[in-house]
Amino acid sequence: MKVHVTTTPLANLVIINIDFPRDERGFFIESWHKENFAKAGIAFDFVQDSHSRSAHRVLRGLHYQDMRAPLVKLVRCTAGKILDVAVDLRVSSPTFGRYFSIELSAENQTQLLVPVGFAHGFAALSDVCEVQYKQTGFYEPTAEGGIAWNDPDVGVDWPFKDPILSKRDQNQSSLKQYRENPAFR
Repeated sequence: MKVHVTTTPLANLVIINIDFPRDERGFFIESWHKENFAKAGIAFDFVQDSHSRSAHRVLRGLHYQDMRAPLVKLVRCTAGKILDVAVDLRVSSPTFGRYFSIELSAENQTQLLVPVGFAHGFAALSDVCEVQYKQTGFYEPTAEGGIAWNDPDVGVDWPFKDPILSKRDQNQSSLKQYRENPAFR
């Protein structure tokens, strides 16, 4: 199956689509094939898979792991649809603080590769959605951080103003606090 990589305005953040067969029975896709991805320039060793299920209007994020436990994520939506968002947190980057968003769904089978130095989050657009992602590093709670979902300095255009949030996501840092505190990076 051929892997297609599309660049985004944020360096190293890429959209991935894979050619796959569909017919009256359904479809079959190799969502990760190390050799095919490497031929497309995506060569990572993933060590952890994560899977979440969310109801409509649930917003998860914007989360990151700092440089004590950096990781790359390969994100896909396997049931329903989401608005997936990545924010550039690389302070030296010309696109620091900018975000990119894309709809990922079970229907489009599109994936987003979120590189080291980005915060990531998503909003559930369907009644139920399931999101699965591969990670190049293990989840490390002591390296975990977050940016407020509604930080005006980031300005994400979320599909709703009243999301369902975890307690943690209700109290994340601002982009300004992140920039000013090297302990967050």
